[in-house]
Amino acid sequence: MQPSDPRTKVFSEPAEALAYIRELYNESVGSLRAALGDFAAGRPVVGRARAFYPYLRIGTETMSRPDSRRSFGFVAGPGVYETTLTRPDLFGRYFAEQLRLLVKNHGVTVEVGLSRQAIPIHFALPEEVVLDASFDEGLARNLSDHFDLPDLGAIDDTIANGSFDSRPGEPRPLALFTAPRVDYSLHRLRHYTGTSPGHFQNFVLFTNYQFYIDEFIRIGRERVLAEGPVGEDDYVAFVEPGNAVTWNPNHREKYPSGAPANPGMPPGRLPQMPAYHLQRADRSGITMVNIGIGPSNARTITDHIAVLRPHAWLMLGHCAGLRNTQRLGDYVLAHGYVREDHVLDDELPLWVPIPALAEVQLALEGAVADVTQMEGYELKRVMRTGTVASVDNRNWELQPHASLIQRFNLSRAVALDMESATIAANGFRFRVPYGTLLCVSDKPLHGELKLAGMASRFYRERVNQHLEIGIRALDALRRQGVERLHSRKLRSFAEVAFQ
Repeated sequence: MQPSDPRTKVFSEPAEALAYIRELYNESVGSLRAALGDFAAGRPVVGRARAFYPYLRIGTETMSRPDSRRSFGFVAGPGVYETTLTRPDLFGRYFAEQLRLLVKNHGVTVEVGLSRQAIPIHFALPEEVVLDASFDEGLARNLSDHFDLPDLGAIDDTIANGSFDSRPGEPRPLALFTAPRVDYSLHRLRHYTGTSPGHFQNFVLFTNYQFYIDEFIRIGRERVLAEGPVGEDDYVAFVEPGNAVTWNPNHREKYPSGAPANPGMPPGRLPQMPAYHLQRADRSGITMVNIGIGPSNARTITDHIAVLRPHAWLMLGHCAGLRNTQRLGDYVLAHGYVREDHVLDDELPLWVPIPALAEVQLALEGAVADVTQMEGYELKRVMRTGTVASVDNRNWELQPHASLIQRFNLSRAVALDMESATIAANGFRFRVPYGTLLCVSDKPLHGELKLAGMASRFYRERVNQHLEIGIRALDALRRQGVERLHSRKLRSFAEVAFQ
């Protein structure tokens, strides 16, 4: 490839390419910040202040793949591939790995330059700056005369959905998300979770009950403050909404790059879906999010966390047991989903199967056995593997029971909730390994309703064990290595190269 622009360079060393990506990005956002400073101070901004995202491009003329077992790190066939990039401070480790694999697997050079995709001024500012709060109404009205604003027409999921159509002669996509799509989600994550995207870890737990969060807070603070010998595998910090940090006093120098270094303060009120982060220096710790109730929240948060390219996410929640043989407190390991949540029907039609992932299933089953001290046939006393039905109607119990029972019989469903199918389906859609372990909290079809006093007692008795199972399952997935975890089952025919 021959550079066509003086700012474009070709590299054979991934580290040098990444350094240049950082240089171009920092120059772009730096120029926008300087122009905005002039604008806010009333100094003239001549014309339109514009800056552009860096791009990464590779080309190959061969179909060869060195290792057919890999699920990412290679392009689908001969051609030119490209993506725009943002926030190398946050994604540096991720970019470095993708570059390394591309160069290794194809033996090609990579081209880095400035794209034609303008950086919206909102996405160029430091996280602590809220643009709309910085100007009076008059200045805000004139902002679009001098700066690019976010263009939702250029921010979509067509690549991830498999509906992107490259025009003849244009490069094909190299990653699932363009830079503006990533930046948009980073802003949404701060809004919904009350924490910086830089705090998020590569293993994620979702729950729909505050009881689990309360226990995770206790565990998080306890583990970062635990006394004892310092190990490379230790947690370095625990972060709560408002970016409030509890440091591990032995590991403060290992704080993850891209995360705010200054501890924040707890907010006056919690955000819509508060997130908590038990951090490791390499981002292989655990993030837990209280997504609240319903498939809409489940889709919203996974739409945005997906741009961080986590290694796995799990749903830990409560469900209605549908079989008379189940008892309150039993676990359900989902191996299939009845999708009556409807929030992803347009992007992922109902005829698309959402398979169980063997690596995740084994980790969850092993964690249940480990924590309950049961195995083999005895484990069936407390855990059932089966289909989970997810619905969008919290008062599903008020529907005519005859039709409900018929549908559950046909689907072989053993449990019902409102979020699990959405989280699994979006994991499938965004190529993020997923799993579900639920706990039976009531059995409405069999006369065991979730009443206030009973529910509170049940939650207190079961939450600790359930959460410990989820943490151990993620620890097992981390230890086995992400190469095994990222499965070819989640990749399409003409897949992008980036994980």
